[in-house]
Amino acid sequence: MAHVRSEIRQDWVTNTDTYGQLTADIVRPIENKPNALWLIFTIISGLVMLMCFGLIGWTIYEGIGTWGLNKTIGWAFDITNFVFWVGIGHAGTLISAVLMLFRQEWRNSINRASEAMTIFAVFCAGLFPLIHMGRIWVAFWTLPLPNTRGSLWVNFNSPLLWDVFAISTYLTVSIVFWYLGMIPDLATIRDRMKRAGRNFEAWIYGLFAMGWAGSSRNWSRYEVISLILAGLATPLVLSVHSIVSMDFATAVLPGWHTTIFPPYFVAGAIFSGFGMVQTLMIVTRKVYKLENYITMDHMESIAKIVIATGSLVGLAYMTELFIAYYSGSLWERYAFINRALGPYGWSYWIMFSCNVITPQLFWFKKIRTNMLATFIISIFVNIGMWFERFVIIITSLHQDFLPSSWAMYTPTWVEVGIFVGTFGLFMFFFFLFSKYLPVINMFEVKTLMHNIKKPQHVIDIENGNGGSVETESEYESGDSEGEN
Repeated sequence: MAHVRSEIRQDWVTNTDTYGQLTADIVRPIENKPNALWLIFTIISGLVMLMCFGLIGWTIYEGIGTWGLNKTIGWAFDITNFVFWVGIGHAGTLISAVLMLFRQEWRNSINRASEAMTIFAVFCAGLFPLIHMGRIWVAFWTLPLPNTRGSLWVNFNSPLLWDVFAISTYLTVSIVFWYLGMIPDLATIRDRMKRAGRNFEAWIYGLFAMGWAGSSRNWSRYEVISLILAGLATPLVLSVHSIVSMDFATAVLPGWHTTIFPPYFVAGAIFSGFGMVQTLMIVTRKVYKLENYITMDHMESIAKIVIATGSLVGLAYMTELFIAYYSGSLWERYAFINRALGPYGWSYWIMFSCNVITPQLFWFKKIRTNMLATFIISIFVNIGMWFERFVIIITSLHQDFLPSSWAMYTPTWVEVGIFVGTFGLFMFFFFLFSKYLPVINMFEVKTLMHNIKKPQHVIDIENGNGGSVETESEYESGDSEGEN
């Protein structure tokens, strides 16, 4: 029977006729020598990362006085950046776990890079609470370990301790999920390196492939553990940023003490995470020529999620304003008037325009399918989400209950340098990942090959109209025993 392709089915894979072609396209950056552009950007991001660690060392040596904090504003740039980076990592877990459980096929091409993005973003986030302590060498005191410090023990009632548990669990599950998903692809690269006579590389990839042979037992165990990890990771999508929001919501402070924070923070985290996914996917598909696997349909699906979560964030902003008015609380009303019209009002309107107005442009298909416009909007989304955290923290602290303690906050060059440096850290690891590991999940994308139109010679074979055995086997075969 002739192959008939539904016209309403999305093209998750395009212009690819064989499994071998798909494998070759994805492993090309790994097998080839790094190009000059990759080297330049990796070196630049590495230098920015070193600047970050240098300034962190300076902060530890000199003390927190190198920052612009004061008695009124004890949480500022560092906690703003912490919440920002945790939010960036949310999309990876959502794409990996939640969309996997809901059998969303469009996740297959972008889950690998999103998971890597999650891990690197959590690395960046974890730096800020550690250096905010001031005495980083006693950071282990946050862990509930048996100790000889007498009555000094962690406070299990504190949401700051919940952060330690939630984020460490989040990072652990994300790393395991990411690594597990790469094992079949690592075996494919191992076999290709072995056939190319590159024995050292074959040994390295074989070591991390953990003896994968592509047997039925291997695949059966793989599917089971993937579903278990997805089930464990799914609650983390809701719990991690809910717990981060409770750092604020459990404080009796106008602008913070609100029950809307957990769902509001979760929606914002997914929103900012998908904004970063858009940014990275546009760059990745262009630099590595992966337009056949990260297609326009993928980019449209991401844009639609950005519309939905951006609208939820806008609803949360409106709800906050209404509750501040309806509550009858003088302090709560003043906190939100001050946010919009006070000394930091400029930051509020940057936040509102970037997070609520800009994403609505994705309602237009011409903009969703224009990669330059999508790239620019994704940058605005992340700028807006950073300013959201800035507004929540700074404007609620700088004018609290006592006018005598009101103060302004200005970040120092050390704080700005550390924040910029975390982008260097993030991009340095992402560049290394995209060069030495498959940026797209090969075996999962191969499950979507039925969505593409088969070559005419394969259709002829299926219809019994001729065709060579060699041509048929070329279409059906993979590249190695690790793929089959």
